[in-house]
Amino acid sequence: MVTYEKTKVFYISVGFWLILGVECYSSGSYNLTVKTGGSVTIPCYYDGKYTHQKKYWFSEADKSSTYTNTTEENLSVIDHPDQNLFTVTMRNLQSTKHDGRYYCAVKVEGNVTVTYGLYLQVQSAPNVSVVSSSVSGHEGGDISVQCFYSSGYKNEVKQWCRYKDQSCYTVGRTNTSQNSSVQISDDGRGSFTVLMTGLRLTDSGWYYCSAGEALNPVQLTVNEAEPGTVSDKVNETGILNDNNETEDTVATQNNELLTVWLPALAALLLLLILISVFTWRWRRRHKQDKHQIRRRTSSITTDVIYSKAEDPEMYSIINYENPNDPNKDITYSTIDNFPVREAEKPPAGGAIYSIIYSTVAPH
Repeated sequence: MVTYEKTKVFYISVGFWLILGVECYSSGSYNLTVKTGGSVTIPCYYDGKYTHQKKYWFSEADKSSTYTNTTEENLSVIDHPDQNLFTVTMRNLQSTKHDGRYYCAVKVEGNVTVTYGLYLQVQSAPNVSVVSSSVSGHEGGDISVQCFYSSGYKNEVKQWCRYKDQSCYTVGRTNTSQNSSVQISDDGRGSFTVLMTGLRLTDSGWYYCSAGEALNPVQLTVNEAEPGTVSDKVNETGILNDNNETEDTVATQNNELLTVWLPALAALLLLLILISVFTWRWRRRHKQDKHQIRRRTSSITTDVIYSKAEDPEMYSIINYENPNDPNKDITYSTIDNFPVREAEKPPAGGAIYSIIYSTVAPH
């Protein structure tokens, strides 16, 4: 990680202007490259003690100063005191009109503090560029940003830097001392990728991709983790790349759960089916047995025969139509006496015999 030291100078000559009491928060010459006809947003950080002071954007090209909270057709300067910065948005950029040096400045009691300076260069093919100037993620998640550089910058040092404190990360280096880490990989063919993992809310802010002195800004917004997140890592899409690690992890967990529970559910379902079949067969068998008993019971009938004393004797007859035929019933008859009601008394001189018929089914 490279940290640029804060330097102080007593004055800076800007054209015919003299800026006194300057505090410079960045060293070196920064070259911001933008595509012709495009736009760019530049962050200007300042110390918290300057929250209520006047801030402005100074152009050395036309010696103009644009104060904060000014919006024009192709230029907007907006203060964000809660973040200790103001942003400058320039639109429809043309090399003949906008190429030149610019400064972020704060006016303090007649003196001026320059917080950031750069050289803006408009090109048809920018030396360093990104697809979008903003990317967002969730707390604990990941983001990836792809930065492009021209062939002339192939051998230059590639970095991902934070505007606020000028902390930079180079290719192949990872900051393991913080919760979030940064990994940069260069494909050597005109682009390098920045991967930030384990995002924190405090990671929100402005960064820039750089190759040598050429750079291009990117705004990172980290939102709070969504409730009900399955994994500590939340998948986020960067400027060009998609990181599907979390989706794969969740899919793997779901597959493991299915592997464990599906056999158990299948066994339980089979057991319920067996119990249902057994219960149904048992009830059916029980009904059949009751029906057979009822048939045998109901096959017994009793007839009352009136006879006289002089009537011949009566015998019981067993019907053996075909003893070997299992489909034929065997019929028995029995003659018996039993008391009868008054209404059933026989004619004078007669007797009552009860003939009981029973049918025996072969077994």
